[in-house]
Amino acid sequence: MKALYLVALIGLSACGAVYYAPSVSEGQAASGAKVRLIPITPETVLVANRSSYSPKSLPSEFFQTAGGGSGLRGGGAVPEPVFQQQERPASLETRIPPNVPHEPYKIGIEDELLLATPQAGSSIEELSGLLAAQNSRQGYKVQDDGAISIPDVGRVQLAGLTLEEAENEIFNKLVEAQINPGFSLEIAGFNSQKVSIGGAVNNPTVVPISLSRLKLNDALSAAGGVSLTDLDFAAIRLFRDGTLYQIPVKELYSRRDLQNIQLLDGDSLFVDSDFELDKAQAYFSEQIQLAQYRQSSRNQALAELNAEVGLRRADLGERRENFQSRLSFDAVDRDYAYITGEVKKQARFPLAFERKSTLADALYSEGGFDARTGDPTQIYILRGSLNPAEFSGVTAWHLDARNAANFLLATRLELRPNDVIFIAAQPVTSWNRVLTQLSPNLVASSVAGVVN
Repeated sequence: MKALYLVALIGLSACGAVYYAPSVSEGQAASGAKVRLIPITPETVLVANRSSYSPKSLPSEFFQTAGGGSGLRGGGAVPEPVFQQQERPASLETRIPPNVPHEPYKIGIEDELLLATPQAGSSIEELSGLLAAQNSRQGYKVQDDGAISIPDVGRVQLAGLTLEEAENEIFNKLVEAQINPGFSLEIAGFNSQKVSIGGAVNNPTVVPISLSRLKLNDALSAAGGVSLTDLDFAAIRLFRDGTLYQIPVKELYSRRDLQNIQLLDGDSLFVDSDFELDKAQAYFSEQIQLAQYRQSSRNQALAELNAEVGLRRADLGERRENFQSRLSFDAVDRDYAYITGEVKKQARFPLAFERKSTLADALYSEGGFDARTGDPTQIYILRGSLNPAEFSGVTAWHLDARNAANFLLATRLELRPNDVIFIAAQPVTSWNRVLTQLSPNLVASSVAGVVN
């Protein structure tokens, strides 16, 4: 059988039927190309990468953001309330608000948070015990959208969360950003929950609600106390959720349970000696209308801001999609290298935008190196000369990957436009293909011999 193969091979050779496997040889090619073969080493990689090349850039749309708006509008000037003198009644009615359950403080807009992260001290300080740790403290204000912006992390939504829930949210964001999640969080400024106090007090003010409960007696103390000489018909009116409650001042001072009434966010206190509830009701109704006006104006401004940002975002998205569509239709001017020889798929390899692609990128792409038939000792990058005087010059950068460590050089050797990556076949692959082509001819020859 071997003799039969040999005879067939000699016969085919005599007839001019020879199998040609592409290869790279140094010197003058038949086409006139002058091939210079250079082995890829750490030194020659530096030489190969020295040629000037700037990768194609993405359109500016991929670097733009929707940005922000032009700012929010205010609610305008607030008119002063007007009061009229009323006759004293025979007695004052007591209306006590219902008890409310105690709930943890929830972070709100304009609250000021203090984020402390550990910062290790020097080894001498740690050994001496003079300083166990130092803290890097950074203050943040909860913005209109209920979030704070932490560098290298982004925006974290905290409005409506308790302090414990906020710590969990920040912890998760730090872990996602691969940042040391050790920190402590505290509220440095309580600005979101408030109680207003007006009327016959020494210092009309707005008292913030903090982590501890704000009691009625504490709120009056914060306003400097009641400034009335005759307390017989003085009353404290509490307006809450559309309902007016009334506590006579003399009764307040005689009952400790009234002094400990818990106040809630949005409560309004008004100290007055007027007996009619209509006056206080009109005052608080006016305050509510003004607050609603401010809120409506703010909501309208936020809606306009969101619409403006949405239009910008949609415009950027459309331009990016248009570019990607043009890219899919091959209508974008970009750089390519070409992969041929013993690869899984003969293809052109698109060079990356904004960065330089390497030989490893191409070898391990979809149409990369075929380990079954490719010869790891015969991997080449064929690069033509850019000099018009050397138009036929070709430099063949040769990678011998018998030692797998040499593949590391492939991650450092940069590709250039129109490079051709060629991988030669293994000798056994070439021989198998010769036998595959010979087999039909041998069978035909055998059959002919039997017939004759």
